Parts: sequence; C-alpha cells; structure tokens
Amino acid sequence: MFSCSQDKRPILGETDYQKEQNAKFKDATRSPLTSKDRKSFRGLDFFEYDSTFVITAELKRTPESEFFNMKTTTERLSKERIFGVLTFDIEGETYNLNIYQGEENMQTEGFENYLFLPFLDDTNGSESYGGGRYIDLRIPEGDSITIDFNRAYNPYCVYNEKFSCPIVPRINYLPLEIKAGVKIYAKH
Repeated sequence: MFSCSQDKRPILGETDYQKEQNAKFKDATRSPLTSKDRKSFRGLDFFEYDSTFVITAELKRTPESEFFNMKTTTERLSKERIFGVLTFDIEGETYNLNIYQGEENMQTEGFENYLFLPFLDDTNGSESYGGGRYIDLRIPEGDSITIDFNRAYNPYCVYNEKFSCPIVPRINYLPLEIKAGVKIYAKH
C-alpha cells in the first residue's frame, strides 16, 4: 500500500519568513513557479539571516507626487507614485530609497496600505537576481518604518515568464552588498 505522505518533504527555512515563502512556492494555488519547476522545487536559496539588515528608516512622505507609468518586464505599465523617501544608515553610511504606492493597490481591498520597495545592490547578477529585488511594506502611522532586507524577494517573472514585474528604477540602487533575503534562483 502506498501513501502520499511518503512524498512529503519538510518545509525548509531558517526563519518563519523563509518557511512561509517555501511553503507558498510549493503550494500549487499560490506558487509563481511553473508546474514543471514546482515538481522539483526543494526550497528557495536565502542569504543567512542578518540583523544588520533590519533597519529603521526615516520616512519623508511626498503627498503631492504624481502617478507615473513604471515600466515592467512586459508591455504593461504599472501606475505608481513615490509615496516617500526612506533615509537610513547601514554600517555607518547613509542611504536613500524611494518607496512606491500603486494606484491599483490603493483601490484593492486589503492592499490600500501596501507600499512597494524595489531596490538594486551590488549582489545583483552574482548572488542575487540581476534585475533587483522587492520588499513589501505597509504605510506606518508615524514617520519611521522598519525595513527588513531579510524579507527581500525576487520578482515573480524570475520564476515564470507569464508574470509582468515592475523594473526597479535605477534611482533605487544601493552601492553596497545587501546579503539578505532571497538569492538568485537556480532551477534544479
């Protein structure tokens, strides 16, 4: 007699976030992977968790910013606006990143508070995806926000070309290695 449970592998991950991501990628209803790639999927490759990359940033809101068409990996344009500018320190250096708010999300139940932080860094193309990574955040009540780069993830178009992913604006380049979050995806 055969049992389906013999095929079950434990969900890999060092942190709860990593385990959540790996569980999502294994779940056929939520995974961005193609069904072929999902069959051989063991787990995403993450940098080791590093508390250096959990930082508090000052948020300077830009309420008068206009919506613009952010280019994507397809013909689609994503209507975004700069919600604000984040200023923070890593290893004694000060950096700025624009954080974006999508027009569509503002009108979608459950996503009204959603903010999008795309970024590029010096691991792109070698240890992490060449096109940059994303972090999801929520609008804070005050003027500071916690950025956990350990939650940086690859755009879904990395895993499946059916997805249309915003292209990270060059202005959001950090001239250092952010060795946190998801690494480059290698099919097994």
